[in-house]
Amino acid sequence: MDDILPDLPRKGRGAVSNKTGRFESHDHVRVDDGWPGDDDDPPPLRTILGVDTARHVITYNTSPDIPFDRSINPYRGCEHGCVYCFARPTHAYYGLSPGLDFESRLFYKPDVANLLRRELRDPKYKPAKIALGTNTDPYQPIDREKQLMRQILLVLQEFNHPVTIVTKSALILRDLDILAEMASRNLASVTLSITTLDRHTARVMEPRASTPAKRLAALKALSDAGVPTNVLAAPMIPAINDMELERILEAAAEAGARGAGYILLRLPLEIRHLFEEWLHAHFPDRAKHVLSLIRDTRNGGAYQSEWGVRMRGTGSYAELLRKRHQLALKRFGLGHRTQPLDISKFQPPPQAGDQLSLL
Repeated sequence: MDDILPDLPRKGRGAVSNKTGRFESHDHVRVDDGWPGDDDDPPPLRTILGVDTARHVITYNTSPDIPFDRSINPYRGCEHGCVYCFARPTHAYYGLSPGLDFESRLFYKPDVANLLRRELRDPKYKPAKIALGTNTDPYQPIDREKQLMRQILLVLQEFNHPVTIVTKSALILRDLDILAEMASRNLASVTLSITTLDRHTARVMEPRASTPAKRLAALKALSDAGVPTNVLAAPMIPAINDMELERILEAAAEAGARGAGYILLRLPLEIRHLFEEWLHAHFPDRAKHVLSLIRDTRNGGAYQSEWGVRMRGTGSYAELLRKRHQLALKRFGLGHRTQPLDISKFQPPPQAGDQLSLL
């Protein structure tokens, strides 16, 4: 019988393996068939882009522990390659792997601007802030070419519709002209996700995202242009980057951030296995310790899905992290209440065929 070979990390990619999704009946493994070359490094993995033919672009939710009820995700999958990304399991719905497929087989919505205009013009539509970057990063590398984010922002600007953005990419500065103008009317805010200030750690954790220095520079440029900014230290991984929490918040405050949040590592569904593979590949010296600390924050398991618990965890370690965050907010002046974005300005622009107003 052929011997099963371990999967090997690929340069520039986050996941180690490409395990089949949970809905598939068969799995695929590497085996040693006796031929030379089985132990060679795997070849570079190309990114393949497909079309998402969705008929709607605004997704609604009723989750009680997130501060928005609607979002837009112009891309499925994310080339940034963050192994801990909670969106990875969604690729299983398409018969693809939450592992390497998630970061190399992407889908985009080419008609996103027209679909958004149609939904915002619906007479039944009631405005509330739209969140971008809540699933996959809207400013991932492919957006340099497709520019879906700029198309979306131009539509929201046209409708005077409020928007919030979360990203790990300095590419957001390409659209600073739109964001600054919308922010001047209290229609936009931005959160930069910064997981570590160490470039080496960042390269391992999020291989194709902007470097920490570039994210801080983007934070400062946005703040200087009048765009309300926040920082999100997420995820905090015990014994990997949790010791950086205060340093991240301090650097963000110096760059102009007004508020700060954090999220404890979450390992739902396939992410648990992917994370454990990644941990043993990149941090073998502390893998057991990290996993032990994670169990301490999740009531002995890998994950807790209950509302209000899934983002913060439980237990003494989780409580210590919460207290550290609260003290850091006070120390660095990041406890400002975010001013609600203005929904009163929302107004669909006139179009050909509209009845003229009598006023």
